[in-house]
Amino acid sequence: MNYTLVGAFVLTLGALLVAGALWLASGGAWQTQYDVYQAVEEESVAGLNLNAPVKYNGVDVGKVQAIELDHTNPKIVNLFFAIQHGTPVKEDTIAILKTQGLTGIAYVELSGGSVTSPLLRSLEGAAYPVIRTAPSLSARLENVLSSVLAKLDDTSNNINAMLSKENQAAIRRTLADIAVVARVIAARKDSIDSGLADAARTMRNTAQGSAHIDKLADRIGRAADAVENMGSEVAKTSVSAGKAVDGVGLDVKRFSAETLPELERLLGELSSLSGSLRLLTDQTRRDPRGLIFGHTPVPDGPGESGGKP
Repeated sequence: MNYTLVGAFVLTLGALLVAGALWLASGGAWQTQYDVYQAVEEESVAGLNLNAPVKYNGVDVGKVQAIELDHTNPKIVNLFFAIQHGTPVKEDTIAILKTQGLTGIAYVELSGGSVTSPLLRSLEGAAYPVIRTAPSLSARLENVLSSVLAKLDDTSNNINAMLSKENQAAIRRTLADIAVVARVIAARKDSIDSGLADAARTMRNTAQGSAHIDKLADRIGRAADAVENMGSEVAKTSVSAGKAVDGVGLDVKRFSAETLPELERLLGELSSLSGSLRLLTDQTRRDPRGLIFGHTPVPDGPGESGGKP
């Protein structure tokens, strides 16, 4: 047996096995290529571990490669994703932390990415393209609950202020006054009902009186016109009498000298009566209640005194 050949074969086979193992470990020709992306989170990433899945609309496209705390701002956590080469990560793509089912295992969900949006590229001076982030469901719920609790706290403080001892005493006094008023109204129920019935009758009578007042005003107006016409006729008669007197003797002239002044006074009184009737008609049309309740006195003007000097 040639031990030299056997040793050479064993060494060659070992080298081939080691090379094959290294090649398989590196993924070989079928190794999936990944692109590295960065995301900046401003909330807690509790539950998110290395190699946690990264999904794009529910499809596995990569994994979480690294989780680092920003040393300049501890409120920021830098996440690095290894995403399959060729995945359409667009400029409007958003990364959100989610939990899977009831297990609570956290993963990263990518969403968005419109057709017209360009592919995400790294900015000048940045090592990796940065994917935008949005608050997770738990963060949004926490913000809502915090806001609700703050409002409840303010409401509780306002209620406590409203129900202070002073306000409670004032409320008790108000309720007691209301009870007294209610008892008085209940005791005088019959009187109130009677007063309301009287008021209703008064209103009906007033309405009927207003209708009659309009007719009365028309009658007064016609009477004023009649008086005015009568005065005109008397005036015409006076003029005719004056002309007739000019054609008679001296005795008749003396009679006209004594009679005509009386006729003139009668004409003046008839004119005054006609004016008064017209004034009454105008006042009645403007304020029909004046015939029943009287006219409201005119208030004193500036500088005038209500009393007599």
